[in-house]
Amino acid sequence: MSLINAADTLDPHFQTVPIIDLTDIRSNDIVKRRNLANEIRDACIQVGFFYVKNHGIPDVVIHDALEMAKKFFDLPIDTKMEIENRKTPNFKGYSPLLSGNNDPYGAGDMQEGFEFGWEAFNNDEADKDSDTDGVMHGANIWPSETDVPGFRARVMHYYHEAVKLGKMLFPLFAMALDLPDTFFDDKTQHSAALMKLLHYPPQTGPVDDRVIGIGAHTDWECFTILWQEHGIQALQVLNSEKKWVDAPPIPGTLVINLGDQFARWTNDIFKSTVHRAINRSGVRRYSIPLFFGTDYNVKLEPMPSCVSIDRPPKYEVITAGEYVKARLQATYNH
Repeated sequence: MSLINAADTLDPHFQTVPIIDLTDIRSNDIVKRRNLANEIRDACIQVGFFYVKNHGIPDVVIHDALEMAKKFFDLPIDTKMEIENRKTPNFKGYSPLLSGNNDPYGAGDMQEGFEFGWEAFNNDEADKDSDTDGVMHGANIWPSETDVPGFRARVMHYYHEAVKLGKMLFPLFAMALDLPDTFFDDKTQHSAALMKLLHYPPQTGPVDDRVIGIGAHTDWECFTILWQEHGIQALQVLNSEKKWVDAPPIPGTLVINLGDQFARWTNDIFKSTVHRAINRSGVRRYSIPLFFGTDYNVKLEPMPSCVSIDRPPKYEVITAGEYVKARLQATYNH
């Protein structure tokens, strides 16, 4: 079945988010990898979200990054504001409560964050050529080692583990699109991946949907790899019937959701699904998304297999870097 026919046939009125087992992601058996790619294809067309289990990232690595996030967000606000993202041209660094507004109808996102991108982590990795970042050019900024000892090393450890998983997912996405599994190799040479540590304080008082943890939005890159704190329901996904479906944390899993770059590339056959997070648990909530996109100089052009007379191209062609920067500017009102 062609991609366009599949998009017109599969039912997008989902009520749950599927769980996909990645045990075969490293398999040399092409049949097993094809079956896994088919599962991913259905999830991408129907939901735009899926959980993954047996993803290969050690729990201790995630736990260490979480502990660093808690210590950073516990710092005095004046200390955190020294590395505010408004002081950098590439939006890396600290974003305080209500500084972002993902939903244009909202009054601000009730969360604070810390964002960073690629850096070489050990002697086996080379620093990338910063010129490849284009409009997103610029280094990371970090809290001082005195304020949060071990912060950079531990969050970068998790970053590189998540990037490794993302690079294993790209061939499966290619197979799901009936493309050679190497299709994305030359488009993901420079790890245009941004990670964000997020802290959602509990919301109390009257419910006001204009100020929630993060307002209704889509992500901007190809896909997001999300760790969310166990035991706290916050993430919700909007189905085609305009009903919010809970995506609770499931131990041992990560959430994968597609973003706008894939939607543009596939002419909306792969869904970049609207979602939000509301923390009304009464306790603090933490999450760690990795937003994995193509290299910033890659043009987001619709794939020929996703275009037809009845399905003409929906988006103007733009580079990945230009698109991400435009969305960051709109979110943080730069």
